[in-house]
Amino acid sequence: MVGVRPPVKLAAVLGVWSSFLAVGVLALGSGAAAAPRQDPAAAAARWQAGELDDGAIPGFAPGMYDWGLTVDTLIALEATGADEAAADEVVGTLKAHVRDYNSFDAWGEPGQRVSGATAKLLYAAVISGEDPTAFGAYDLRRETLDLVAGPEKGLEEGRVKDKVGDGSDSSNTFGQSLAVLGLARSGDVPRSAVDFLMDQQCAAGGFRLYPYGFSSGGTEVTGDCDAEGGAAVLDPDSTAMAVQALLAAAGDGVPGAAEAARKGGDWLAEAQHDDGSLTGSGPTALPNANSTGLGGQALAATGHRAEADKAADWIEARRITAADAGAASAEVGAVAYNDDALTEARAGGIGEFQRDQWRRSTAQAVLALAQVPLAEIGLPAPGPDPEPTVDPSVTPTGTPSGTPSGTPSGTPGNTPSGTPTGTPSNTPSGTPSGTAGGGPGATPPVAPVIDTSDDPSSSGGSAVPPPSAGAAANAATPQGGGLLAATGGGTLLLGGTSAALVAAGFAVARAAGRRRGETSA
Repeated sequence: MVGVRPPVKLAAVLGVWSSFLAVGVLALGSGAAAAPRQDPAAAAARWQAGELDDGAIPGFAPGMYDWGLTVDTLIALEATGADEAAADEVVGTLKAHVRDYNSFDAWGEPGQRVSGATAKLLYAAVISGEDPTAFGAYDLRRETLDLVAGPEKGLEEGRVKDKVGDGSDSSNTFGQSLAVLGLARSGDVPRSAVDFLMDQQCAAGGFRLYPYGFSSGGTEVTGDCDAEGGAAVLDPDSTAMAVQALLAAAGDGVPGAAEAARKGGDWLAEAQHDDGSLTGSGPTALPNANSTGLGGQALAATGHRAEADKAADWIEARRITAADAGAASAEVGAVAYNDDALTEARAGGIGEFQRDQWRRSTAQAVLALAQVPLAEIGLPAPGPDPEPTVDPSVTPTGTPSGTPSGTPSGTPGNTPSGTPTGTPSNTPSGTPSGTAGGGPGATPPVAPVIDTSDDPSSSGGSAVPPPSAGAAANAATPQGGGLLAATGGGTLLLGGTSAALVAAGFAVARAAGRRRGETSA
């Protein structure tokens, strides 16, 4: 599939990304160039495609589907080209279920929009070569633009906000990044949207997940990241998403975007552990495949070649391979969330309670292996430079002076790759007007499923409090604690939590005012 970005913008984006490779050469000297792991990446994407049910990833209950994780699966497929038929099937299913993902229509509350889901669908349309102004029956570009806050919103100007009946807003840096990516690649991106994204970057280089601090329990935007002071929690996952969105904005000519992306890449390189892994913040502040997948992709995009290779090495070491699959011989290609998950799978296979976690971790782990920036996924591979035309009747009158001072290293990101995610994070109360029976090709309405694939504070279906504050604003390493993984905690906890959510219904989640983000590439 070929992206829809105009050729002039394609050239600009490729030029910006190439400049980061040049920066990487200067910064890393003669270090080995980042090498995409095509075979492992394709194997992981094929395993992920095998988890599809009629073009969608199943949710926690029969007849329910996780649309955000379905988009993540599409991104993995487009990043590798591993299964074009599966990618086409996903696109067709998403076209038929736009409103099941980015609205509350199925719950009898029409006219509302979830910003992160809308932006993620826009990005899905772009990378799959579809017309974002006519994705199924919907103009996703216009819908995203309609959610960009105007100057009357003060400090929120440029924020891509939820449009929900109760006035709440769970939009965050993940959704903002997806919006900037989708808008930049489908036309022009509003300067205000890029400025708001850059406001989430602290002076140290890292980005916060939400535009306000949680220490006071408030949700009011505080202005730029440094204005939040010690309450700012710098999040590696959000930083990885933001720097890649800013690369796309830089290709669109937005001043300051390239420099902000460079600072974010430098911060990620400092935050990376010696073994190559990265962590999230709050409940995901332990090494995991999701954070390492996103972080490794961003490191490659910003020219940190050696660090990107280390991240890919960490991911490869947690793959299930034919040589050491143990009881998980049917799962070759999948990538474990962490060491414990890999050990459990080899000993007892991947059960139904664990499968959701593996789907989430594998989809994003692909990104560190393929090493194609989000700004490049779905774009045609650049061909070789044309041979110069020489007129044999003309004899050159001079000789070139000097010799090249260096040889470019690395390879261009010419293989499709990608990330991010989520279902409505503000869940409507009441009972849906339709039933959740049938497959994803069934006629809507279909009950929305809580999408936690984009939420670094989620546990594969359960809502958990946002990351606690306490990190210094200029801390060079991520802060936070907790044992619950972004893509699933322990298997018993995950199963119990998801069952409780399904039984209790979405009304309870909304009444509790829990916030989930559109995060997880």
